[in-house]
Amino acid sequence: MTAAVLAQPDAAIVGIGQTRFAKNMGRDELDLACEAVLAACADAGLDAREIDGVVSYHVEQVDEIDLGSTLGLDRLRFMARTPSGGGGAASVIGLAAAALEAGAADCVVAFRARNRSKTASYGEGINQGGRPWAKAGTVLADSRQWHHPFGVAAPAQEMALIARRHMAVFGTLAEHFGAQAVAQRFHASRNPAALMRTEVTIEDWAASRPIADPIRLFDCSLEHDAGVAIVLTRRDRARDLARRPVRVLAHGQCDGPIHVDLPTFFAETALFGERVAGARLLAPDLWGAAGVQADDVDVAMVFDHFTMAVPLSLEQYGFCDLGEGGPFVASGATRWPDGSLPVNTHGGSNGEAFLHGLNHLPEAVRQLRGESTSQVADAQVAFVCGSITDPAGAVVLGRD
Repeated sequence: MTAAVLAQPDAAIVGIGQTRFAKNMGRDELDLACEAVLAACADAGLDAREIDGVVSYHVEQVDEIDLGSTLGLDRLRFMARTPSGGGGAASVIGLAAAALEAGAADCVVAFRARNRSKTASYGEGINQGGRPWAKAGTVLADSRQWHHPFGVAAPAQEMALIARRHMAVFGTLAEHFGAQAVAQRFHASRNPAALMRTEVTIEDWAASRPIADPIRLFDCSLEHDAGVAIVLTRRDRARDLARRPVRVLAHGQCDGPIHVDLPTFFAETALFGERVAGARLLAPDLWGAAGVQADDVDVAMVFDHFTMAVPLSLEQYGFCDLGEGGPFVASGATRWPDGSLPVNTHGGSNGEAFLHGLNHLPEAVRQLRGESTSQVADAQVAFVCGSITDPAGAVVLGRD
């Protein structure tokens, strides 16, 4: 397992854009992506035709040719995709920043568009609308053949195994995950863009139906339609644009371990004192390249396809020690306004929306601009990470 980190002092986020978040919108991903990209360009005060780089996820259904021809992007010279779904939440920004640093592009957009309403399906591809496990068919030719037949087909089932093992090793409680669900739904209740605007209590969480023990309904990310986009350019150009730029201080990527290999995941994240890999290997170099430490972070956006990912991710990146993530969340540390590290202040994936984590990045930008609906006072440094259970990465952002 390896990790790589880049300090990226010349790249800045200058525009953020999103569609509304809703179910059954009746629009395909290209339509949603174009709206989000145009909104991000408008936010930055840029003409979309200035975009010469595009970054997306490898599961993205909108290809670069269609996006470019629809929006009139006739000078594209950099195109890249990051591995994984939720693992790509911060890596797309890293790829965009690296392109800017290398001179491969001058203005890069990162985007994600999804049509995942229950009844929606705009194509036969496994990631194109609907549920991928429901569209797998009867013949499995890839790694799914090793876990689907044994009842591990949906992401909730995969993550439940990791959550249950963490509970067994460290004494973590399901209620610790529930506490994060409650905190995020509180944040979402303040966010007019969020799908879920009603607060819940820990009693409400406990009463929600089990999905895959210990994961309950209120722990789960939302399925809906939407698009999100982020525009980056160099800092010297950014200062002349419409909005306050947000600096990309550093970005890192790590290649595993993956969640379907449970023994490897727990051995190589050093739960049992063995070799360090994945995010725990990445974290020290990430903080060093950014010139800050975990204690300097004012607000964090943590990938949360299920709320159990939040305490585990906080442990991996050094915000607390191994095994302390659950009590850290339960203490109220991740809840705005009084927590020491407010997490997912837009409501996260169980409150605002779920686009494989890309909607976490606009919230980090809003926090550093002073525009969040759950604003952390004088926020200077924001942290965003993808899933720790996939090939993934993290990014540290700073107020310019």
